Amino acid sequence: MLWVKAFHIIAMVCWFAGIFYLPRLFVYHAACEDEAGRERFKVMERKLYRGITTPSMIATLIFGLWLIGYNVSGYFSQGWLPAKLLLVGALIVYHFYCGHLVKVFRDDRNTRSHVFYRWFNELPVFILLAVVILAVVKPF
Repeated sequence: MLWVKAFHIIAMVCWFAGIFYLPRLFVYHAACEDEAGRERFKVMERKLYRGITTPSMIATLIFGLWLIGYNVSGYFSQGWLPAKLLLVGALIVYHFYCGHLVKVFRDDRNTRSHVFYRWFNELPVFILLAVVILAVVKPF
């Protein structure tokens, strides 16, 4: 079980690294004014999303479900796990919205400013804080 937990945490750290960096690329991409720079950001965004962030999300979910499988009724008798899973669901929605934005930038259809993406970039920070507190402190 400890190996599964270790791999779950490693995958989660990689997922969040991508979730934190991808919107930061959107900030720079939205502010970029030269064609070569925009093309470079398109490649970086696609590779980060498809090559690191999405596989890390999948691994996080697999190892997380594996951990829950060790004691389903025990985990669900505690209130912190459903709350954590709700936040994970929100993060999955955020993840796929980032994938949508990768396509928006790829197709040169972005209409939002770098300021929007600076704020958008902050959302997963709050999810991370809440998820870690729920998983470690188990407040309810």
